[in-house]
Amino acid sequence: MTTDATSDTGEQTGEQTLTIDELAARAGVTVRTVRFYGSKGLLPPPEIGPRRVGHYGPGHVARLALIEELQQQGMTLAAIERYLRQLPPGLTPHDLAIHRAVVASWAPDAVDTVSRRELERRAGRPLSTEEVERLAAMNVVMVADDGTFRVDAGLLRLGVRLLDVPLSQEAILAARTVLIEHSRAAARELSQLFRGEVAERAARDVKSLSAHMHPLVVQALLTTFQRSLREELSEWVSGSDPDADS
Repeated sequence: MTTDATSDTGEQTGEQTLTIDELAARAGVTVRTVRFYGSKGLLPPPEIGPRRVGHYGPGHVARLALIEELQQQGMTLAAIERYLRQLPPGLTPHDLAIHRAVVASWAPDAVDTVSRRELERRAGRPLSTEEVERLAAMNVVMVADDGTFRVDAGLLRLGVRLLDVPLSQEAILAARTVLIEHSRAAARELSQLFRGEVAERAARDVKSLSAHMHPLVVQALLTTFQRSLREELSEWVSGSDPDADS
């Protein structure tokens, strides 16, 4: 499985690193689970610091969350390993969070009711009142009358990352609308295409094809979108740089 050490720990970027106990607490799993995933090659090894203490970074948190999400979708460890091996090398924690959000969309909505303290624990940082309001505007969280929060588990980390993006709330919501509209259009066309392929097949074959196509289609859409967006942003940056043609 391909990994990138510099993007999985915070040592290179100056971000705060975590011990294995802190990583497990942040991800909501046991230390034994973290070690098990590491032994299977699903989680990159930590950076070893003084006194042989392992240090984990944001990339480990994001990758562990993705692994847990894949497991919740019913994938075996072997299937998870194949999925992770196919990911492009050097993915940032933000990239991994996007993958997790996409994977979470395979299942019915997963909404949990949590306290403010639990919300911040899952977010991995303290949240101001304004930040909670922004998450609510993005439909990542919903504030209940009793002070608790209904949280969309699949979108929380992505929403928290968006809090640090230098875009207005209006721009983020407009982007969300564009993504929803185009993804629904793509899903509709792909669904019609696949229906034509399985129309004459037995119910068992249809179910099997659906189970196999879900991760493949999602991965293909995500990879294609990432490449297209990278090309668009590259052209935009090059075109706005007065020294680009110098």
